[in-house]
Formats: sequence, C-alpha cells, structure tokens
Amino acid sequence: MGPLPTVSSAQLTLLELYAGAKTFINRRQETCMTERPYDPIAIVESDAAPLSGRHAAVAIWLWSLAGLVFLMVIVGGATRLTESGLSITEWKPMAGVIPPLSSAEWLAEFENYKKIPQYTQLFPDMDLRGFKFIFFFEWTHRLLGRLIGAAMVLPLIFFWAKGLLPPGFKPKLLCVLALGALQGFVGWWMVKSGLSDRVEVAQERLAIHLLLASLTFAALVWLAASLKRRVAQIPERRLPELRWFAGVMVLLVLLQIGLGGLVAGLRAGRAFNTWPLIDGYFWPPLDKLTLLTPLWRNFLDNILLVQFQHRMTAYALLALALAQALYASRAGVGSRAVRRAWAVAGLVAVQASIGVTTLVLVVPLWAGLLHQAFAMIVLGMAVAHAQALANAR
Repeated sequence: MGPLPTVSSAQLTLLELYAGAKTFINRRQETCMTERPYDPIAIVESDAAPLSGRHAAVAIWLWSLAGLVFLMVIVGGATRLTESGLSITEWKPMAGVIPPLSSAEWLAEFENYKKIPQYTQLFPDMDLRGFKFIFFFEWTHRLLGRLIGAAMVLPLIFFWAKGLLPPGFKPKLLCVLALGALQGFVGWWMVKSGLSDRVEVAQERLAIHLLLASLTFAALVWLAASLKRRVAQIPERRLPELRWFAGVMVLLVLLQIGLGGLVAGLRAGRAFNTWPLIDGYFWPPLDKLTLLTPLWRNFLDNILLVQFQHRMTAYALLALALAQALYASRAGVGSRAVRRAWAVAGLVAVQASIGVTTLVLVVPLWAGLLHQAFAMIVLGMAVAHAQALANAR
C-alpha cells in the first residue's frame, strides 16, 4: 500500500466550511417544514401588539373619560327628574365652581330662582331647604362637566407633548374636545329656554343636549376600543353585511336616545301609562297623531305622537338587534362577533323591558335613571361591536 495523500491546511479549511454550510442548509430545511405558512394577518397582529402596549395609558384615559361622560348623563337624568335644571339661573364658567357659602349668598340665589316661571307656577311653596336640594343637583351636574373638560384637556396636552398618541388620533381627539366644548354652550342654551315664558326647558334642546353627550360617549368608546386589535375571525366576504348591520344599529340607538330626550322634555312618560296599547290603541288614529298644526309640530309637541314614535322605534331596534344576531350566527360561526351581536340583542331586550316598567310605574326616579343608564350601555356595546368589525375581528 502506498503512502496516504497529504491534505494542506487550506484544503482542510475549505472542507470544514463546506460541511458547516451543508449542516446549516439541512437544519434550515427542517425548520421550514415545521413553520406555519405565511399569514399576513398574523404579521399585522404581531405588529399591532406593541402598539397596544405602547398606548395602554391612552386607552385607560379614554375609557376613564367615557366613564365620566356616562356618569354625567346619569347625573343629568337625575337633575331633570328632580326638576333641578333651572335652579341656577346664571352661567358663570369660572365663579360657578364654588357654591354659595354664606346665608346671604344662598338667599341671593334663591331670589334669582323666584323670578322664573317654574317657581311661581310649579313650586311657589318651596322654602330655602328645598331650593338647596335642587340647587346641588344642578351644581353637581355643572361641576362634573368642568371636571370632564379638565380630564380631557390636561392629559391630551401631556400625551401630545410626549408623542404618545397613536397615529391619526390627534384630529379625532380635537373633534371630541370640540364636542365637549359645544356641549357646554348647548347646556346653557337649553337652560335659558326655561327661564322665561315656560316652566321647563325646551324638549328639542334637551334632546340635542342628550344627543351631544351620547355622541361624545360613542366617540370615546370607539377610540378606546380601536386600540385593542385581534386577528380577524370572519370571512372577508361576510364583513360588509355585518358592518352594515352594526352601523345601522348605532344610528338607530342614537335616534332612539334623541326621541327619549323628547319624551323626557315633554314629560310624555307620565301620560298614556299602559302597554302594549297607547290611549287604547296599538296604532292610534292619524287624526290624533297629527292634532297640531303645522304638521311638523306634532313630532316635537304632540305628547301622543312623541311617545308613540319612541315606542315604535324601540320595536324596530329590538327587531334589528335580533336580525343582526341571527345573521352573525350564520356568517361568523364561533367568532367573537357572534357573541357581541347576541350581547347587543340581549341588552336591547332588557332596555325595552326597563322602558315598559318605567312607563307603567309612571316614571319613578330609580326607573327613569336605570332606563337612561341602560340606554348608554346599549350604545356603548353597539359602538364597540361596530368598531370591532371595522377592525375585522
């Protein structure tokens, strides 16, 4: 046998490099066989997860603001139901923060209240103690409005300055801020309508005031919910119909809240306190529904029509909520959208039963407040559902 061939150091190095490269390729091929296929949604989800983490403080702030607006609506309902809304006859954005502190200041406020028709026609026997009771309802309502303004502006400045706001949020938050500022002016415009020539605020202004609060609440819920992102669970072809249902639901809930404001302003819930019939009819005769002239006045001033349209819209809302839930059950089997749709339908059904109870009992304070609070809960759930579908989940 002849001598073995010698291998130079350079050749040995090349052999080692070749062996290492081959091992790397083999391992890479084995890894690729076990990896999941390319999924663009999963990539979006992985990119979105840090976004939610980075903006967790913003989300908490927005949910807190929505909670404050919710509380504001409840306090506003209590102010209306206790006839307290006209107890403060002046608008003092800064000085009004501090309530009367001395006996002389209380007497001065009481004398101002005695000058308006509500006192002379409805509560001529009211004493100073009774006035203080209604005053503190309205004062608390206004103070809460100022608190919401501060809770909106100060954190907004901080998050803006620190660059912590999500992309595209700046103009949206400025719009919400503008809604809040407009709400303050509309609130005084509403109160002013009851300081002369009538014993309560104008019902159409009350409805606008309530609708603006509801829009502000809905906008905050939408923005807060948009910071939570998940992988889509619904086929793309089914999304347009589901989004249509969800969008119409939100609009119909807002319409129903506005109609509820008209009912509240007219005290229409204290009339026709039977169900399912109203004034002895399920559908009253046209001549009773169009009693006033011109015709448009009936939609604002005719107690029968105002309550009737609130009832009919409730039936339509319940039917739409059930239709949405049934369609979602077929279109998105096993998805979160199905659970949300049925939650909306359940909440609407509960709200309808609360409304009937409130009517039949002639609007006791607890039932009126519960009805108003549940309206905001229905709105919040409907908005969260619509926003989730906008993010395709």
